[in-house]
Amino acid sequence: MTRQTLLEARDLSHVYPNANGGLGALEHVNLTIERDSFVCVVGPSGSGKTTLLRLLSGLLTPTAGSILFEGEPLDRPRRRIGFVFQQANLMPWRTAEANVRLPLEIQPEANSDPALRARAMLELVGLTGFEGAYPRDLSGGMAQRVALARALVHAPDLLLMDEPFGSLDALTRELMIGELLRIWRQRAVTILMVTHSVSEAVLMADRVIVLSERPGSVVLDLPVDLPRPRDLEMVYTAPFGRLADQVRRAVYGRATAPSQSSEPIPFD
Repeated sequence: MTRQTLLEARDLSHVYPNANGGLGALEHVNLTIERDSFVCVVGPSGSGKTTLLRLLSGLLTPTAGSILFEGEPLDRPRRRIGFVFQQANLMPWRTAEANVRLPLEIQPEANSDPALRARAMLELVGLTGFEGAYPRDLSGGMAQRVALARALVHAPDLLLMDEPFGSLDALTRELMIGELLRIWRQRAVTILMVTHSVSEAVLMADRVIVLSERPGSVVLDLPVDLPRPRDLEMVYTAPFGRLADQVRRAVYGRATAPSQSSEPIPFD
């Protein structure tokens, strides 16, 4: 079944102004994100991954090119586009429930009980019983779950995630990968996630997009044809290893990636 296009970037470029004539972050990026898909973006540090997410969220205006959301120009942030940052950025004086409820207080919805919605989202991310906990009482993984629940409370069509597990320890990161895949299966949401981990990207995504060094451009758009549902054991299979190797070769821009081992590197 063919999926509908949700988001499209056409010849997207962005330059940050500076005293030397500008710093090019992205150059001629073209990509299409289909509804209900899971897409990961990887690339070297400084390749414009975060800039890309900010452009696609409407937080930045591109220097050149255009962005279409459901066929309409995207020129401002939309409630139907959620954003999860690397840091949870919770308000320390608000409980977990109050943090999740905040978007509904800023943009109320008719015939909707913010408290009930917030509790339902906390249940979805596995935090039932922690509604009254403050950020200081939560682990890093739990805080990131609250941030995810907050991003989902408006039932967005598109969820942008900027290295959401980058600050977590390895065990918590593996747990959160499984949780995010579970939530994605349960919710009708399209996910575009930036990660530095090739293994993480291949395990989670329908497609992996690789950006070049700055200014970033798309050097690989790789379909991931691994069966779903997926679990961590898949990382050690030969099909996974072949896909991960293709991504690493594109990231490093050479025929052979730094690792010569035939085994994939879990969550590198």
